[in-house]
Amino acid sequence: MRPHRLIVLSGNANRALAQSICHEMGVLQGNATVKAFSDGEIWVQIEANVRGADVFVVQPTCTPADRHLMELIFMIDALKRASAHRITAVLPYYGYARQDRKDRSRVPISAKVVASMLESAGADRILSLDLHAAQIQGFFDIPVDHLFSAPVMIDYFKSNGLDQTTVVSPDAGGVERARALAKRLETPLAIIDKRRDQPNVAEVMHIIGDVADHDCLVVDDLIDTAGTLVKASEALLSAGARTVSACATHAVLSGPAVERITASRIKEVVFTDSIPLRPDAAACTKIRVLSVARLLARAIQSIHEETSVSSLFV
Repeated sequence: MRPHRLIVLSGNANRALAQSICHEMGVLQGNATVKAFSDGEIWVQIEANVRGADVFVVQPTCTPADRHLMELIFMIDALKRASAHRITAVLPYYGYARQDRKDRSRVPISAKVVASMLESAGADRILSLDLHAAQIQGFFDIPVDHLFSAPVMIDYFKSNGLDQTTVVSPDAGGVERARALAKRLETPLAIIDKRRDQPNVAEVMHIIGDVADHDCLVVDDLIDTAGTLVKASEALLSAGARTVSACATHAVLSGPAVERITASRIKEVVFTDSIPLRPDAAACTKIRVLSVARLLARAIQSIHEETSVSSLFV
């Protein structure tokens, strides 16, 4: 039986990442027109012949989240109606993930709603990167490959030296992520206890662990307004830390985030290119971006060839 053709497509959310993935794989990116009518409604046409093909759609649902999510939904529907053999939605950033449970009265589980939309549109498989919460995988009734940017981050920080470094979780919810990185980097772990009274507002309470005379590395999955990060850095420095750096997979960076990072005493913040940087962030000398194109390319190749992706976690 002739193998199914591999086609990689992209919406408008992060075309540069899709191009880098195709470059890593040595394939040409498929053509898709994704634009808007004058009233803002999204118009999609797949230019490539996808009948019987194994199609991967690269589309992080970053800001504007609604638009990029609908682009992905319409592209999946178009591919389904064009008789693609299999459709894999590649979400380097899974938007609406922060409401992943009902933690108070009369709130939605937004992450589940998005999962249902992707399945209903016709996605056969999901490839994601550093979900905000691992349980989001369970919201799908289709296979989910959940990758982590940790190997990329580990290579970078090991190359810069780790003398007297302590990995820090900015809250209790991120301890598992920070512990895994600290174990791989062979460094101590510290935790910041904080209380969040409302979205995007955090109050640092106290630090669990010894950070005095250490270079601290704050680890998170995303940085949004950077309020938590800046307060965490001030608490760590007040506790005697020599320097504070940070790393996060997703550079959400909304509102005053870049201004806060620039004005803070943080040494460096390292992101991946799962989300394209806004212009002022790209110009910030404290922000560094590492590419996950090779990681995603290897995962796509493994999925296409029906081989294990386990090696990507090493």
